[in-house]
Amino acid sequence: MSPSSPPVPVSAPPVPRAGLRQWLGLATVCLAVLIVAVDGTVLDVAVPFISEALQPTSTELLWIIDVYSFVIAALLVTMGTVGDRIGRRKVLLLGITGFGLSSMLAAFAAEPWILITARVLQGAAGATLMPATLGLIRALFPDPRQRGAAIGIWGAMWGGGAAAGPLLGGWLLEHFWWGSVFLINVPVMALLLLTAPLVVPETRDPRPGRFDLPSAAMSMVALLAVVLAIKETATAGPSWLMLAVGLVGVALAVVFVHRQLRITHPLVDLTLFANPTFATAIKVNLLAVFALAGVLFYGSQYLQLVLELSPLRAGLAMLPGTVAMMGGSLLAAPLARWWGNRWALAVPLAIAAGGAGVMIGLPAHGTPVRYVLGFALLCIGAGIATTLTSALVVESVPAERTGSASAISETGFELGSALGVAVLGTAVTAVYRGTVDTTGAAPSVADAIRETLGGAVRVTAHLGETGQALLASAQEAFVAAARVGSVAATVLLVATAVLAVVRLSPRAIRSHRARTRQYDPDVHAEGEDQQSGGDVEQALR
Repeated sequence: MSPSSPPVPVSAPPVPRAGLRQWLGLATVCLAVLIVAVDGTVLDVAVPFISEALQPTSTELLWIIDVYSFVIAALLVTMGTVGDRIGRRKVLLLGITGFGLSSMLAAFAAEPWILITARVLQGAAGATLMPATLGLIRALFPDPRQRGAAIGIWGAMWGGGAAAGPLLGGWLLEHFWWGSVFLINVPVMALLLLTAPLVVPETRDPRPGRFDLPSAAMSMVALLAVVLAIKETATAGPSWLMLAVGLVGVALAVVFVHRQLRITHPLVDLTLFANPTFATAIKVNLLAVFALAGVLFYGSQYLQLVLELSPLRAGLAMLPGTVAMMGGSLLAAPLARWWGNRWALAVPLAIAAGGAGVMIGLPAHGTPVRYVLGFALLCIGAGIATTLTSALVVESVPAERTGSASAISETGFELGSALGVAVLGTAVTAVYRGTVDTTGAAPSVADAIRETLGGAVRVTAHLGETGQALLASAQEAFVAAARVGSVAATVLLVATAVLAVVRLSPRAIRSHRARTRQYDPDVHAEGEDQQSGGDVEQALR
């Protein structure tokens, strides 16, 4: 070959495709995701039974339901980084073991505080499972097309599990006591302990750097302090103590951010948030799940305590939503291919807003048709949006950082779930207490009616016609409160759709690329596309 001859192009080696073992590995991690997601919502139909058996206060009841998500949100980033360092399969196995043991404690809890403690332990175990699963998917499926299909299945399991929780809980409560909604986890976790070592490979970051313990502690304390202040203020009203707790949390968060930008090996790569696509996806994730979790909280009580459906029938009423959410997760790939990220997020969010809007007119009597339709529309929109954001996170970071990066996304998801129950659920409770009429009731009966709708059902059951009138008043008040919650969810989802349209506009993406070139002129176009998230639909194909 002469010196002037052009170089012969070297073709890239073919990307290996996943085989049977890898797909079995996907089935294993998806089963773990399914159980964690189910446990986030399975208690929604068990609320009346827990209220009757343990007689918690309204504050204790809210903690029982959403402390699980709060703890997951607080620990996800730390556990994602731990998995990057010590091995994602090892962390997965630790999480499976902890989840099974804490589920047994929850199943046999005899006091509200024991159940709250068990839910805290479940949340800690769940936080080890979630980031490990997405990191393992990246390792199991090096081929982008197969990985896109795997992420779609992962999203369907996550969204479907969250939506299927009430159905599974309803069936169990028809046949067993309330603790069965937790005990069902134990045989599944035992099966995963047997299969995961056989089909799931061990992966880790080969150059993890030093683990920053102070950052891990600050992130957990800051998040817990802020959400505790929000929750207690929403439940009991403002106080100087909660104001101080919230300010401490904010101060720690500021110090945490400053530290991440300064140290060599940060716990969270905050530079990702300079990318408008990544940052918008995290916000969309949090806000969409916020609305969904709030609707689930008061929706299950509406079906059982207002329309007086059995737990199984209430679960069946939510089944179309379950199917819609799973279908939405699988629709994410073609929608991203046809419309691009901007409209593939905005349009489903608008559909979800329409679903919440349908529920503004919930009736106090009759059939659950309106709720079923609204819930299905809400679920299909949320399913599409959360799957797209998960794909964006996996594709926008190096393979060795997928654990910690996906933990950011899952933190937004879990924080949205917890805050949806805490804020929307508490707002619904506050409206209920302000409108329920307890005229003619004894003081102890009136207090129980004002505390929760479940308490109203319990104390009015043996009061004859007077009890029926009081219960009817409580049901009317709860429906009025649920309508207010639906209005809030509708407004929030419309605002989220607008956010997606504005922040993912071509102008915003071009502005980000221009800034990227300014600081790194050698950035190649292909790298820019990946970092901007513009080709996430390619990964979902």
